[in-house]
Amino acid sequence: MMTSYRTEYWTRTSGDLADRRAPIPTPEATGNDAAANAVKIVIDPTRQYQLWEGAGAAITDSSASLFMQSMSPEQRHAILTEMFDPEQGGFSSVRISIGACDFSSQAYYSYDDLPEGVVADAALDYFSIGEGEPGAPDATKDLKNVVPVLQEILSINPAVKVMASPWSAPAWMKTSGRLDGAGRLRLGEYVGNGYRYQDTIDYVYAQYFVKFIAAYESYGIPITSVTMQNEPSNGCPWPITIWTPEELTAWGANYLRPALDKTYPDVEIYFGDDSLRFWQRPASEYMTPAQAQAFAGAAFHTYSGLPHWVHNGTRQFPQWKAAMTERRCMLDETVAEASHVMFGEIGTWLVRNGVGLINLWNMALDEQGFPSWAGTSGRRGVITIDSGTGKVKRNLEYFMLRNYGQNVAVGSRRVASTNHTPDGRHGGLGSVAFLAPNGDLAGFLYNPTGEPIEAAVTVNGDGARWQTVTVPAYGTVSFHKSVEESVNTTQAPADDEFEITYTPHPADDHDETIFE
Repeated sequence: MMTSYRTEYWTRTSGDLADRRAPIPTPEATGNDAAANAVKIVIDPTRQYQLWEGAGAAITDSSASLFMQSMSPEQRHAILTEMFDPEQGGFSSVRISIGACDFSSQAYYSYDDLPEGVVADAALDYFSIGEGEPGAPDATKDLKNVVPVLQEILSINPAVKVMASPWSAPAWMKTSGRLDGAGRLRLGEYVGNGYRYQDTIDYVYAQYFVKFIAAYESYGIPITSVTMQNEPSNGCPWPITIWTPEELTAWGANYLRPALDKTYPDVEIYFGDDSLRFWQRPASEYMTPAQAQAFAGAAFHTYSGLPHWVHNGTRQFPQWKAAMTERRCMLDETVAEASHVMFGEIGTWLVRNGVGLINLWNMALDEQGFPSWAGTSGRRGVITIDSGTGKVKRNLEYFMLRNYGQNVAVGSRRVASTNHTPDGRHGGLGSVAFLAPNGDLAGFLYNPTGEPIEAAVTVNGDGARWQTVTVPAYGTVSFHKSVEESVNTTQAPADDEFEITYTPHPADDHDETIFE
């Protein structure tokens, strides 16, 4: 049966951003003859898949410091409203670090840094996410930048999901005794007098998570989900703790989940939070179904790894969800590569393979790709903020996220749609589509080629009534078919003008042939 939509809104975004969600006329419905030479896309709302939970990016201390230190309150509120207001950009998720990460404007810290002469803190008496009033000039740690920015975001959209991930456990809990560099958690070691369960590092570190969630709650910031470790396989020079998948499984199931169940049972734990190389083995090889119940699902980064490894997380346990939790924003890549990663691999292919939540890396960086306490260069934010004036440029990633935030209602279900690309970067036209609870239909077409593609779209129940549209090179066409009188048709403002002086980033290592 054909659905009668009262309003339709279509936009076009080209890979080179010559068009940035530019509105286009609603294509007229025509018959087979008019669509004969077009690539056909059939959307079938009767075949429904994962729940759509939202999209956003990381509020690192680096990003938050630019909002707090480089912008006036008016500038900050304007850009945060533009991004997070459901009647504008509709971003609906953020990720933060539990303690310091590499992208920080402050020296590395944990929430339990011990004074000289104190070697352990089983009761977490020294726990602190910072001192001072949020946003005050003398505030420290998270209270300096991250907490006040999150408070402002939640004042704009109280339902924004906050995911939190540690880069490093406190130094005294690690074999290395340092925050930076690749130490391991002192699993099974005792830090009290005797052999009490409560004095094991395993137990104390789980309580560290509980105290973190409670501290943020006291500032009006609910934590929706956590991961146990950012990139547990990454032996990098900035704060990090190394884990094996087996160790994460045991600690999560035996310590973290029980600790949260006593205090914050609704806080979800996502497993993995690493590049696809972490997922070379199916999770079911090292995790029982009972242990899997501790986790809400699998979390992926997309820096390296073979695409089909995503199934080693998404197709292991029927109750698991999937989240894309980090990808640095593109910088010196070609238009084709940047679009393949953002519009193709993440925005289309991963979502078609079960991902229901997207968090990119830094929400904002400055004109040089900083600040970064680790000195890591060659990145950019979803937006670029001029450190001296607070002016803003919106990058490719912004428009990928806005495609979702503005078109796809949180709580929608992905539905079946024809697809002609096996991985988001090769082949022909890709697509993804969603059905909202109120009956609205939304979706995107992605063109992974250097030439425009003529596409023809129809919906199950409409018969051979095709809407024909041109999808630009390395770009997207978005559509929102609504049963309501009106939809969100707001436009991103024009960018400000200022000079960009990025340092190139080394090419990501995608050679996975050694694993095949």
